[in-house]
Amino acid sequence: MRGASAWSVRALVGAASCAAAAPAPARAAEEAQAFARVVVDAAELRTGAGVSFRVIYVAHRGETFALDGRPGAGFWLRVLLADGRVAYVLGDEIQPYSVIPGEPGAPSRPGIFAPPPLVGSRGGLALVGGILSIPVATGAVQRFGYVEARPSVVLHESIALEGFVGDGLTSDGAQLLYGGGAAVYLAPRWIVCPFVGLFVGGLSVVRNHDSFVLKNEDMYLARAGGGVLFALRNRILVRLEATNLSLFTAETYKNAQTYSGGLGVYF
Repeated sequence: MRGASAWSVRALVGAASCAAAAPAPARAAEEAQAFARVVVDAAELRTGAGVSFRVIYVAHRGETFALDGRPGAGFWLRVLLADGRVAYVLGDEIQPYSVIPGEPGAPSRPGIFAPPPLVGSRGGLALVGGILSIPVATGAVQRFGYVEARPSVVLHESIALEGFVGDGLTSDGAQLLYGGGAAVYLAPRWIVCPFVGLFVGGLSVVRNHDSFVLKNEDMYLARAGGGVLFALRNRILVRLEATNLSLFTAETYKNAQTYSGGLGVYF
């Protein structure tokens, strides 16, 4: 069986070479692309060509993948997952075949956009930057540059626990936001996935000695907002988000907002 699979891959390559010399159907043959269909109940796709490598996806009978070559003289073949990652599968678990792009029902190779990586993920990390709009000591609302890290633990494809640590970028001192909560992904299998989140935490402001814009304070924080995730290749997401911050102590209360965007990766 293994020998037959390896022969099939060589046959595809040979057919493409012979097609270049054929007169009429040569154009169609030259455009043919190599794909592989899973012919067993479950095939383990790994990070490398060997059973000691980590399994990153389990494919089931009938699933198809773009063939990306053969790493060596063994029985392993290199394929591309739908999200653009490279994986390796045993040759006797798949059947290579050729596809003419544009044919009805023909599979396609991964592009810039990919299925969202929330399905099967355990965690993630996003780094975003944008604007923090917040009242200051003078009573006016000022806007500062803002950066934030968002680690997450994915409980299910539709929900994750997220933490956040951010800083308002100003020469007058430090404005540190921190906390955590839950994010709900409303369409986790879509390329564009809207989400909402609820968080709690705190704000610590440490002003410079010569600053009259900021004042030292520690406040509780309740944060709510949402945005969209755009899924790219290799489990990378573009994250756009807007949130409202309710900042309060026993004596004071004020509102602030963040508007941010950046990149995240899920694993």
